[in-house]
Amino acid sequence: MEVKTIGLVKSPFKVKEGSPHQGRFSEELSDITIFEEYAEGLEGIGKWSNLIIIYWLDRVNSASLKVVPYGKKEKTGLFSTRAPVRPNPLGLCTVELVKKQGNVLTVKGLDALDNSPVLDIKPFVADIDCP
Repeated sequence: MEVKTIGLVKSPFKVKEGSPHQGRFSEELSDITIFEEYAEGLEGIGKWSNLIIIYWLDRVNSASLKVVPYGKKEKTGLFSTRAPVRPNPLGLCTVELVKKQGNVLTVKGLDALDNSPVLDIKPFVADIDCP
């Protein structure tokens, strides 16, 4: 399996402490710089108000199959939570697209730490993404 980084996050969140546990609870802006070789793929992205950002949780040290979810007291199975300590530490966050300037997307509500590798971007489409 091969996964390619398509860009990097420039975020106000430098470390886990103080970062939001879910991006939708943050009003902070972040920039996502898409590498030049993938910039052409941004064509048309401005017609979407919300995007799904898939990124790598590159500072997660180990996976755990039982975790205590945010705000809870008892352990439960990892796959019934959104905890970041996963066998494949993929981050998934729906953000508001504030602006696009060249190969840089400014977004609101991203919970990724600064310099997190971006793996993919998809438009959020309510008819598809909301059951």
